[in-house]
Amino acid sequence: MRAGFARAATAALLIGCSLSAHAQPATSAPADAKVLRYSFRVAETGFDPAQISDRYSKTIAAGIFEAPLEFAYLARPYQMRPSTAAAMPEVSADFKTLTFKIKPGIYFADDPAFGGKKRELTAADYIYSIKRHYDPKLNSRNLYLLENVQILGLSELRKELMAAKKPFNYDREVEGLKLLDRYTFQVRLGVGDPRFINQFADSAFLGALAREVVEYYGDKIMDHPVGTGPYRLTEWRRSSRIVLERNPAYREELYNEQPPANADPVLKAQAAKLQGRRLPLTDRVEIAIIEENQPRWLSFLNAEADVMEEVPAEYVSIATPHGKLAPSLAKKGMRSVRFPYPEVAFSYFNMEDPVVGGYTPDKVALRRAISLAVDIDKEIRLPRRGQAMAAQGPFAPGTFGHRPDFKSEMSEYNLPKAKALLDLYGYVDKDGDGWRDLPDGSPLVLNYATQPDSQSRQLVEQWQKNMDALKVRIEFKTAKWPENLKSANAGKLQMWGVSWVATAPDGDTFLALGDGRAKGQANKSRFDLPAYNALYQKQKLLPNGPERQAAMEEAGKLMVAYMPYKISVHRLFTDLAQPWVIGYDRNIFLRDFWQYVDVDNTLKPKSN
Repeated sequence: MRAGFARAATAALLIGCSLSAHAQPATSAPADAKVLRYSFRVAETGFDPAQISDRYSKTIAAGIFEAPLEFAYLARPYQMRPSTAAAMPEVSADFKTLTFKIKPGIYFADDPAFGGKKRELTAADYIYSIKRHYDPKLNSRNLYLLENVQILGLSELRKELMAAKKPFNYDREVEGLKLLDRYTFQVRLGVGDPRFINQFADSAFLGALAREVVEYYGDKIMDHPVGTGPYRLTEWRRSSRIVLERNPAYREELYNEQPPANADPVLKAQAAKLQGRRLPLTDRVEIAIIEENQPRWLSFLNAEADVMEEVPAEYVSIATPHGKLAPSLAKKGMRSVRFPYPEVAFSYFNMEDPVVGGYTPDKVALRRAISLAVDIDKEIRLPRRGQAMAAQGPFAPGTFGHRPDFKSEMSEYNLPKAKALLDLYGYVDKDGDGWRDLPDGSPLVLNYATQPDSQSRQLVEQWQKNMDALKVRIEFKTAKWPENLKSANAGKLQMWGVSWVATAPDGDTFLALGDGRAKGQANKSRFDLPAYNALYQKQKLLPNGPERQAAMEEAGKLMVAYMPYKISVHRLFTDLAQPWVIGYDRNIFLRDFWQYVDVDNTLKPKSN
């Protein structure tokens, strides 16, 4: 076991050296700086809110950019509050008009694009940043979230300029975005959406950019994020290391987080001691990209990381046997935080693929048979080490739309039923080689995209065993996550296993996975069913209540029936924090936590 650990650590070191040889000189923190260190298991793609869609890039962007609203760090149930906004926005009774007033005296981080002058955040910056998602050149993966509510005039402007093959005109005024004064802007919608306000708490989506920064860096804007948030990017070695440092221009914001009455007593005591401290509490954040679970786990045990987000499944039983922190770790003063994640983990079928796509009964039967042959209980027990719960539909726990008592075929494992379904529709072995063929006699071969990390390898091993039992060939193509994402958005993958996370406590984001208008964006399967699309739009217009719940459930049942996604599980996670990390908790709707935690250097091991 120790030899295996050593080999993994040595390999990680060699990889790091290879990457460093091509990187910029590393920056170092002052000896007394409060440095927070942890890792991502998947590489980032860049940091422009209008161009990124992956979780890890958005996490970095969230610490640099600011949206008008945010979720309170420790509040449970989850609560939105003003961030750069002076107060919560005024929202009309029909949910079609939102008016935001921005606090004066908020400044962007210093940057050469500003020519040595201080640059104040204004309402115009939010209007500009919203418009950027409509610029065809940027190919925003989140545009559908804006187009769904029909901001008046913006989609029309986009279509007009695309038809004329002209660049997007940021100076053209539209009815849906009005600058009322220097600090006030108004958003007018064609469709009243009671939950559209949630988007304004996502700083990695609607965070403010300064136009002169975007124009200064041009096509390199992904590499040069400049925002008003608590941190600024000071070092970036792609797929290797990201360093953020305190933004000297960040305004005076004080810690005022209030944990709920039933919170961990240690957290409550720590939060009480942090009251009134100026944010951010940490000076520097250092993030390593470590794709393999073993080196990530070792880096935490060796005190080379201060926080371990989402302990890998194979080490959860060591860290928290029977759901409680291991005595050996508790003795060192570590803390654990266990939580259900607001996500669905799934494998999608490309509905435009000639083999697995389509809406005819035979194609639906193929996808449902494949789904029935997937042993979810075994997936949870083995590769996921018990850290998941079977999914019955598209809604994650903790979001509106989820019903704990709802059951469906989505989680059913029934190999005889799967075989009978394939036999019925002619997916049988026609050439006697032992493998099923397509009804026309040509080979039936599934192509499944995956990543090189250990968790992905274990998951595809289960897929291999499941499909072998069904007598269906399956082949796996391995690539880095950003490469698979690019291919998925372009509709080039037949199948891929990935997950989708809610950024607010609402199930609409999961239904968007099947929205026909979001093909190539949220809708990786390219599912496009008129009945489903109508239900998706219907529920968007309704306030939370029984009528909306019923519409969402009906849409969810269509997703189960047509099976564009095999939604397998909702994952459970455990985070660990070293004893010198003060005030750590997991807010699943807040991407960045760094500004709210302190690092007590006196408690760190002397060698560090």
